[in-house]
Amino acid sequence: MGIKEKISEELLLEEKEQKQHEIVLFNDDVNTFDHVIETLINVCEHTPEQAEQCSLIVHYNGKCTVKTGEYSDLKPRCSKLLEAGLSAEIV
Repeated sequence: MGIKEKISEELLLEEKEQKQHEIVLFNDDVNTFDHVIETLINVCEHTPEQAEQCSLIVHYNGKCTVKTGEYSDLKPRCSKLLEAGLSAEIV
């Protein structure tokens, strides 16, 4: 195996080890923009601008990734989104 192949293999292994998960937020007809924005700021540590952009993407596209990271970090955040009445899942 050449050096190039070995480096490629190592990068693929590293990528697998660092597999990132995502919280996807889904649109609903219940929650207000203000509630969604406030919840994203509090739960996902978004800036007001990020939260507003995500709420608009969810509204017009039906869903939006709102947080990426390790499953252990996302699970409690997703639970808080659900407790706040939002529709979300980890993928």
